[in-house]
Amino acid sequence: MINAHKIKLDICDIGQRIYNKGFAAANDGNITVRIGDNEVLCTPTMHSKGFLKPDDICTIDMTGKQIAGRRKRSSEALLHLEIYKQRPEIKSVVHCHPPHATAFAVAREPIPQCVLPEVEVFLGDVPITKYETPGGQAFADTIIPFVSKCNVIILANHGTVSFGEDVEKAYWWTEILDAYCRILMLSRQLGKVNYLDEQKSRELLELKDKWGFSDPRLTDEYKNCDICANDIFRETWSSSGVERRAFEAPPVMQPAAAPATSGDSPGNGIDEERLIKLITDQVMARLQSK
Repeated sequence: MINAHKIKLDICDIGQRIYNKGFAAANDGNITVRIGDNEVLCTPTMHSKGFLKPDDICTIDMTGKQIAGRRKRSSEALLHLEIYKQRPEIKSVVHCHPPHATAFAVAREPIPQCVLPEVEVFLGDVPITKYETPGGQAFADTIIPFVSKCNVIILANHGTVSFGEDVEKAYWWTEILDAYCRILMLSRQLGKVNYLDEQKSRELLELKDKWGFSDPRLTDEYKNCDICANDIFRETWSSSGVERRAFEAPPVMQPAAAPATSGDSPGNGIDEERLIKLITDQVMARLQSK
């Protein structure tokens, strides 16, 4: 049996944590937990997430209509509801504005892959949506191309939304992402970001599979992708205004099982076909963004 009061306490705890971390200034952010087929607990609008009490939490249905609570529900609840509709197994959604991840949202800079082991295991490729004015269904629809393939999404010029089987897990992905974005920025200031090679990256994917974490790169659809080149979401970059500027593309990955032969060209270790594809993709993305 679901203990709604306990879940409300958990929501208040996460609200305080995102406020204390600086992820939700003033009245920013919103949190929901699905407690039934047609019932979702939702934080109120115009109320600081750092000072929530259980009776501040309202209840809405899957259309967004408020069915209980003394405070008006968040204006961005439709975004949460769309995630629940697309991923019925998801039980909680957290939206906030963590500063380092939101900087990537404003710059529309793709998040580099194959840098930190923990990020590869827990997050994988992180997409950036196209921008829409927050609050309406059009805004909620921006997550549809991505939500089935990840557990955290960057909302262009806005913030982040993450989701999981409970409110604690939903929050974790945001905290991991913001810490990673901060590390990337600091590393870039020091000079460069060094990438893991394909062999080490595939070892992490094997661990991820062993531990029960899903990743599109483990599916047949992406079995031949360049696992560190943001291949999963690259096709949406032009429509979202995403372009590499601050962080260069990772080195083209040489297939792990490809041995050198006597007929190799002087540029040993370079996969020419992948290099041509990478350059072509970047040129086309720039042309389409103009």
